[in-house]
Amino acid sequence: MSTIEKTKTFTSAEETRLHRIRITLSSRNVKNLEKVCADLKKGAVDKDLKVSGPVRLPTKILRITTRKSPCGNGTNTYDRFQMRIHKRIIDLLSPAEIVKQITSISIEPGVEVEVTIADS
Repeated sequence: MSTIEKTKTFTSAEETRLHRIRITLSSRNVKNLEKVCADLKKGAVDKDLKVSGPVRLPTKILRITTRKSPCGNGTNTYDRFQMRIHKRIIDLLSPAEIVKQITSISIEPGVEVEVTIADS
């Protein structure tokens, strides 16, 4: 009987095993991105999880330069367009079930969330 009880405790310990979870957020709008980061961090701290971040990654700037003139004649005038993509990373150390509760917050429009779960 003692061997059966040991296996039961092993499976329950396996279910509560901590995972290293990396949440990657990216957006073109910094204000929305920072709001989602603050909400995620607040939810994780409320559940007493170990949180590191948000880590600000370098901004990617996509640039396109085009001629204003449709036919190619006239003075050489150009339009310069750019799109800035901001990225943040938040690392958590918690069970997988709690992450579902944390990430169920309302996410601002235009913010993309990617969740990666790895064993610690």
